[in-house]
Amino acid sequence: MNKGTCLCGDITWEVEDEFSMMINCHCSICRKVHGSAYGTFVTTAADRFRWTSGNDRIRFYESSKHGRRPFCPRCGSCVAEIMGEIAYMPAGNLEGDIDHPLDNHIFTDSRACWFEITDDAQQHGAYSPTYDGAPIVRPILEPETEGATGGSCACGKVAYEFDGPPDRMGYCHCSRCRKARSAAFSTQAFVATGKFRWIKGQDNVTDFKLPESQYFITTFCRDCGSPVAKAFEDFDMVMLPAGSLDQDPGLRPEAHIYVASKASWLDITDDLPQFEEMPPDW
Repeated sequence: MNKGTCLCGDITWEVEDEFSMMINCHCSICRKVHGSAYGTFVTTAADRFRWTSGNDRIRFYESSKHGRRPFCPRCGSCVAEIMGEIAYMPAGNLEGDIDHPLDNHIFTDSRACWFEITDDAQQHGAYSPTYDGAPIVRPILEPETEGATGGSCACGKVAYEFDGPPDRMGYCHCSRCRKARSAAFSTQAFVATGKFRWIKGQDNVTDFKLPESQYFITTFCRDCGSPVAKAFEDFDMVMLPAGSLDQDPGLRPEAHIYVASKASWLDITDDLPQFEEMPPDW
């Protein structure tokens, strides 16, 4: 039995360890909703899945005429959903192993410019040929300032921009990031506070601070659950989920951190430096 939970623990479920599919989706909506390079989803038969708490609290964002995104309104984590006879789950929220290989990457035509696919799984520009689905498109928001890099949530109610390339960018594999982003890892960009500006929707942003952590806070749009920028005044720094970016930030991820906590089902196949915890110079 495998257990799944959002970051705050309000919404939980159990699923028998027999998954039928694992995919990485690179569509623009998944990148926004997860704030990372892609979303990883697993499926199983609905009769192998059961809610254990909080499913009456789930909020939905209608991302298109053909789909919706379930999330926890308290912490912003994406959560599972039953569609017909199939249970769909974000793999990052499962606490146990996933005994199923990655089947394919879908919507690679929408892949983030800063992410390179380096594994051997099949790639499909849109849906895989076995699935007859409607196209998924998220309009790109242009920054207000010429030359700036813009970012926004999936529903477009929250937007911001920053000048120049980020000061740092990387992948974090800690268990908190996986649950917060409902993904294989988080991808973060960091910019100095003076380079960052809100464009709209700051009053539509809500926070959740993990009680047992000194600094771990998730910041997301209350309407669609997408992670958005968070300013840390003590460090004169703004942390941005890279999946929220609408333009090329001009920098690529530099390293994988907290790989000692990475998901057991994820293989890191690129040649970036790996650190078991936080690097000393970060």
